[in-house]
Amino acid sequence: MNEILPLRHMIRLDHKPQLFNFRVAGLVMRNDHLLVHRSLTDSYWSLPGGRAEIGESSEDTILREIREELDVDARIERLLWTAENFFSDDRYDIHELGFYYLIHLEEDFPFHETEIVHRAVDGVDIEFRWMKAKATVLSENDLRPAFIAQRIETLPQHSEHIIVREGPRRHG
Repeated sequence: MNEILPLRHMIRLDHKPQLFNFRVAGLVMRNDHLLVHRSLTDSYWSLPGGRAEIGESSEDTILREIREELDVDARIERLLWTAENFFSDDRYDIHELGFYYLIHLEEDFPFHETEIVHRAVDGVDIEFRWMKAKATVLSENDLRPAFIAQRIETLPQHSEHIIVREGPRRHG
């Protein structure tokens, strides 16, 4: 018997040269390191996570993304930031609404201070590594969004809402 899967629609509005994106990401910490990932075609790093789907809460999104990308279950400790992030890339002026959660992995996950510890395919090939959770290290390694590096050493005890403009508009 064929199982009918529900339709899944990521929350993304593409009106070139403008793009709206609803992204949810997780800060996973271990031994004073932060888990980061990147596409094999990118030079910058970001946090594990992805786009929310229509009808899905931000909490459900991050737990689903961690399961899909890391193949482990996770628990949300707390919401750190909601961020309205405005930035540009070579194709778009991007308005991103982001939710950033502090996450605890419920299962064992590889750790190494300098090596790639995990690879996955999530539309594209991605690789994961642990990076020292220091502002200078994260900035030097081009962690995006950049505000994470600026705030990594003093995580808020209560969620904060921030508005970030990373550079001028480049299109239109």
